[in-house]
Amino acid sequence: MSTSDVLLEVKDLQKYFPVQGGLLGRVVGKVHAVDAVSFTVQRGKTLGLVGESGCGKSTLGRTLLRLTEPSGGNVIYEGRDITKLSANDLRALRKELQIIFQDPFASLNPRMSIREILSEPFEIHGMYKDPAERRAKVIELLNEVGLNPEAADRYPHEFSGGQRQRIGIARALALKPKLIVADEPVSALDVSIQSQILNLMMDLRDKYGLSYIFIAHDLAVIEHISDEIAVMYLGKIVEHTTSTELYSRPLHPYTQALISSIPEPKIGAKKERKVLQGDVPSPLNPPSGCRFHTRCPYAQDRCRSEEPALRNLGSTAAPHLVACHFAGELTQ
Repeated sequence: MSTSDVLLEVKDLQKYFPVQGGLLGRVVGKVHAVDAVSFTVQRGKTLGLVGESGCGKSTLGRTLLRLTEPSGGNVIYEGRDITKLSANDLRALRKELQIIFQDPFASLNPRMSIREILSEPFEIHGMYKDPAERRAKVIELLNEVGLNPEAADRYPHEFSGGQRQRIGIARALALKPKLIVADEPVSALDVSIQSQILNLMMDLRDKYGLSYIFIAHDLAVIEHISDEIAVMYLGKIVEHTTSTELYSRPLHPYTQALISSIPEPKIGAKKERKVLQGDVPSPLNPPSGCRFHTRCPYAQDRCRSEEPALRNLGSTAAPHLVACHFAGELTQ
């Protein structure tokens, strides 16, 4: 991978939330929501972020865009460190960095028409000041996401969940971004609608050369849209490789358990299920050593005392990064 292929580079990104207690409201601890996460996103590609609820995926997505301020680390977008930009510089850059929110019912202002919602980005950034041109751009956006022009004068409550998410996608597209963070964009939708939204997002990616960071907790959903997948557990990435490699050769015990939980589409087909024991530990006080050792069936003394680093068990050309002391030696 050449440097020119990399659109976004994340280095040791951290986000800790202070916990206050006592009569004076002193900080008594920190929630380790995102803890020293590093990865890259290539131009025109999709990186999937997957893990159980509460593992830090959504916080990571928001921190990348500085919707939530990071506690440490660097987010380098086309050579510029987003974490060090001034408010004015960041505002100008937001045209290229957009987000699709999880809940299509809460992410659209119920008091604004669809025309007003889709026109708002143009107003904020001073684009298409001619009213006729702006109206034409709104209709163009609606056509892009498969909605009729008549939708422009309606309000969010008049649309179904899938249609509202199409409007959210249109809003993200309005400023012609290069990178879109999709924060569980189909989790609130019916299964029958999910595939339509995923296909729409893939078509738009191919048409405009978009890059996605696609956040999900469902491995079955994320498989088809992602070029690479990073698996998160308790604020850290524990495995990162291509989508094909991850599903054919999962190496981390946590990833193996997640993949084994995917329902088998063939009637009567059976496969071994790896059921994780216990609950996810609190990010306020994460376990020492490997954070997964409290639920790992292969845990040994080393796992309890020494934190594993991400190491490459693939090749230089096709990396397969795993944070496990005994990855490659485990029985799947």
